Amino acid sequence: MDLPIDEKTLSEKALADLVSNALAEDLGKVDLTTEALVAEGAAGRADIRAKAVGVLAGQFVAEAVFRRLDVEYEIARPDGARTEPGLVVGRARGDLRALLTAERAALNFLAGLSGIATLTAKFVDAVAGTKARILDTRKTTPGYRALQKYAVRMGGGTNHRMGLDHQVLVKENHIAAARISGTAHNFDAAVRRLSAHVPEGTVVGIEVQNLGELHMALEVAPDFILCDNFNLPDLKLAVEIRDGWPGDARPELEASGGITLANVAEVAATGVERISVGALTHSAKALDLSMGIES
Repeated sequence: MDLPIDEKTLSEKALADLVSNALAEDLGKVDLTTEALVAEGAAGRADIRAKAVGVLAGQFVAEAVFRRLDVEYEIARPDGARTEPGLVVGRARGDLRALLTAERAALNFLAGLSGIATLTAKFVDAVAGTKARILDTRKTTPGYRALQKYAVRMGGGTNHRMGLDHQVLVKENHIAAARISGTAHNFDAAVRRLSAHVPEGTVVGIEVQNLGELHMALEVAPDFILCDNFNLPDLKLAVEIRDGWPGDARPELEASGGITLANVAEVAATGVERISVGALTHSAKALDLSMGIES
């Protein structure tokens, strides 16, 4: 069920467009400061260094930014590698004006994506030794989903669905909308409708709000059941109910809602296989990186 998201997920055109838009946004018509102070045609080099402990992601995007301005970029530490303060993660060489013009766009991509990878790694480390996987969500910056989900993988996390066409996930609002539209009058009717209207082979997940809905979801044997905002005792009981369910179909259980670094280990200890965390992509702090021109 994992998505094969990597640096090749973005087409060359999509990556080129991202880089072009970032540079156009930052540069505008001209880099006033650089043109006033730096001689035309002067060459130089710069190192990008980590200023904090973290996990890298987005080196290929930073490279694309520098390459767009004909600057050579050497990746000193690959995506997925851990960093520490002072460590050189990349080296750029070329026209000094171009180096300075590319600096902010390159660092924005690299620092932002590395922040996601770093936060993901903290969650992954926190559940080490359990069978729980850390998953992202669709709570991503519009237009940057592929990149942000790539960063989650670099941090050791697992990707949830990329978009609405990737899998079925019946949520509370779907039940309400089905009731209003007249296709299903309650939760039970809605989940039972799935078997007749979902293409064969489609991954199916069902979100439940309580243990009663869990029983109804288990009866239709989806691929996974999302336990939304369950407290720890109910999560543990949900695992026990699933484990004791008759038959061969025992869906994976996913915990979601209110998951933090402070409680994720306790959630994992209940025995769930999946823990989804929206904060991985919507609340990650950028990794502190800096670029310094070398004399």
